[in-house]
Amino acid sequence: MGINLNPFTWWNGASWGTMIGLRGKKQVGTDGLGNVYYEGGSDTAGNPRRWVIYDGSNDASRVPPEWFSWLHHQVDSAPDQSMPPARRWEQPAVPNMTGSALAYRPPGALEAGGKRVAATGDYEAWSPEA
Repeated sequence: MGINLNPFTWWNGASWGTMIGLRGKKQVGTDGLGNVYYEGGSDTAGNPRRWVIYDGSNDASRVPPEWFSWLHHQVDSAPDQSMPPARRWEQPAVPNMTGSALAYRPPGALEAGGKRVAATGDYEAWSPEA
């Protein structure tokens, strides 16, 4: 299904039109998730144009913070050249898990069993007569 849908879809990777448009552009680097970053040409303000081609679904939360900074012109050079090395307490970026099996389910959510914790008596319902 992947090769046949590729010319027509954008949600599961770059279409052929995007890949043709990237001809002549410079590949700047890749991140740990497999996304590939490009630079070339200039926008209307004279800044260099920058792109990300996602490895898999097109979800902006899958762009790590250092590459987000590069995409939005907060840093001039690629993160592997301009960013300090990661500190040992830093954890890798995690994509948005909403809609997946790994999404947060608060106690009482139907997906988590639907059982809420019993009320503790510290809540008094509002009544218009009071």
